[in-house]
Amino acid sequence: MAGSSGYLYVVRLVPTALTTAKTLIQVVAGAAAFDVVKATVSQVTKSTSEMLRIQLLRKTAVATVTAFTPLLTNPADPASLAIGGTSLTGVNATAEGTNGDVLEDEVWNILNGTWSYLPIPEGRKRAAQAGNLALVLITAPAASMTIGAMIEIIEYR
Repeated sequence: MAGSSGYLYVVRLVPTALTTAKTLIQVVAGAAAFDVVKATVSQVTKSTSEMLRIQLLRKTAVATVTAFTPLLTNPADPASLAIGGTSLTGVNATAEGTNGDVLEDEVWNILNGTWSYLPIPEGRKRAAQAGNLALVLITAPAASMTIGAMIEIIEYR
């Protein structure tokens, strides 16, 4: 069972125009394991229905991403050990790595609001020390659309 005591951090993809399937967010653990406590994907530009597949998975080779340092949810907490870097924690992949174990595989109708992953504590997906988890848009949109995404993690030390 997942523990409940740790530090909370957020990694966010600001709304970005996308035309391809890609890794939206990748979090690579540092010297501490983490669990995903929440993840969301939303879109703001399309008004016609479309079904897109979203996966939460482990990468066997990480993607090349735009570096993003996890944001503190409590400014009194220490900085995250899952530091930002182009082959570490980041957003909006420019080169895909290799997808590994698929932990969540869902379909999202883009007009039904935000896709949300909010597990009970026992169902949280964990990345071990130096491990990773990624939120991946598996299905390419039919046309360009603006997508935003967020992952909130709890890091155990």
